[in-house]
Amino acid sequence: MTGSYWDQRFKAGGRIWGDRPSVTAGMAEKAFRAGDVKNVLVPGAGYGRHTDFFADHGYTVTGVEVSSEALALARRRPDVTYHLGSVLELPSDVGGYDAVYCFNVLHLFRAPDRVRFIEKTREELRDGGLAFFSAFSEEEPQFGRGQEVEPGTFESKPGRPVHFFTDQDLRETFRGFDVIETGLVDDPENHGKEGPHTHRLRWILVRKGEARLGRHLPSVP
Repeated sequence: MTGSYWDQRFKAGGRIWGDRPSVTAGMAEKAFRAGDVKNVLVPGAGYGRHTDFFADHGYTVTGVEVSSEALALARRRPDVTYHLGSVLELPSDVGGYDAVYCFNVLHLFRAPDRVRFIEKTREELRDGGLAFFSAFSEEEPQFGRGQEVEPGTFESKPGRPVHFFTDQDLRETFRGFDVIETGLVDDPENHGKEGPHTHRLRWILVRKGEARLGRHLPSVP
């Protein structure tokens, strides 16, 4: 989906998901803290509810967001830097990030761009760096709705393909990383006309190459 789509979404809805972070942010932070992470890259930062969360926990944070309307809503603070642009063109700090946290962005791309996104993530992580991604699972209620434009990818609305990950699919997407742990989690939301609802998300915690940020990582609850 393009920046214009998200500009319209944020212009109409404002801080549509509220200020509370996803439950997955707390899961990621636990692993990052154990891994001695100091700085975090957040692709798809929106208006900053997750960048603020990690900054509040003491990390230096860089957010990347395609929507200028979203960034206009973000709170400005010295420990967070924002870049306007696509997550497929992450800021050029090759090998400079200790960790990446990405909430529900990966499933918005078709297969070639998912590969491109993950490869760009690999470039931006230092050796031993951690990445935590969440995405829609095949257990989502909307799975199977609309035209299947790729295996596991459905277009329930024109121009809005969504991919639904199985565990194997998610692991294969991160081929070449050290997969530490994967799982399913219920993530409640309340926004827009849908009202309160719960997403069934898959998540994955991976490490790039040899671990240098901490030898032992706890299981993510």
